[in-house]
Amino acid sequence: MIPARDMMPAELAALLHFYAEAGVDWLVEDEAVDRVAEFAEQRARGQRASAPAKPAGQGASAQATTSERARPSAERAAPRPVAPSQAPAIPDEHAITEARFAAESARSLDELKTALEAFGGCNLKTSARSTIFASGDPASGIMVIGPMPSGDDDREGAAFSGRAGLLLDRMLAAIGLSRDVVMITTVMPWRPPGDRSPSQPEAAICRPFIERQIELSEPKAVLLLGNFTARFFFGETGTIHALRGQWRDIACGGHAVPAIATLHPQELLTAPASKALAWRDLQAFKTRMDRP
Repeated sequence: MIPARDMMPAELAALLHFYAEAGVDWLVEDEAVDRVAEFAEQRARGQRASAPAKPAGQGASAQATTSERARPSAERAAPRPVAPSQAPAIPDEHAITEARFAAESARSLDELKTALEAFGGCNLKTSARSTIFASGDPASGIMVIGPMPSGDDDREGAAFSGRAGLLLDRMLAAIGLSRDVVMITTVMPWRPPGDRSPSQPEAAICRPFIERQIELSEPKAVLLLGNFTARFFFGETGTIHALRGQWRDIACGGHAVPAIATLHPQELLTAPASKALAWRDLQAFKTRMDRP
């Protein structure tokens, strides 16, 4: 394996992206460290240091202890430094404040996209290839929102790529729509490592950006896809099966927008029997949009 110090910048970036897609969250030393043996040695040294002086007949043991104490501190085994936890570069409350200020300062979708791409207060950005932002035609008055980018989304730089995206295209076509004439985006602009669920601080930091996307797009109705998305906007902890199919208002920018939740295309690929439920939700959505 080529050492990291011998890699070109592009090669190192490709390797880091590979690790991120594989779900690697931590980097460790090149050589393994036996922490169990290290702890046992430290404990033994502590016991020898605290043991009472022994008679002269047992001088060999005492001499060994004295010799150990006399060793320079640099030669003694010391615990390796612990890697810092992956907390945001700035405290969560400050990151949320900065995200809110950046989002509210944008007066158009283009300005908001620029502000999001320049924002560095969320650690998810460091492991993602792409920043996912709303695409489509805001004039349609229709917005489709998913949870977080998938691996396909991260590679392609667009929401709902890959198999899930193809199924979404068919779902929209079934009610006379296409992704070209609706706004499509995700709650989280960056893919979490290993496709894990975002943490509460991560979701709170990204909230101002998705709410501002909705506010600037001015949709007449929003279709929410998946469990995380429904919980995020409805503020509830139920499953998507409990939250789907019900029209509710979500607050964005001081005004309410009607929204309905349904199953995510990836969930339908995993459980095709649920497509009947999704079809009912899509019909309800179409009925709402067909109103004068």
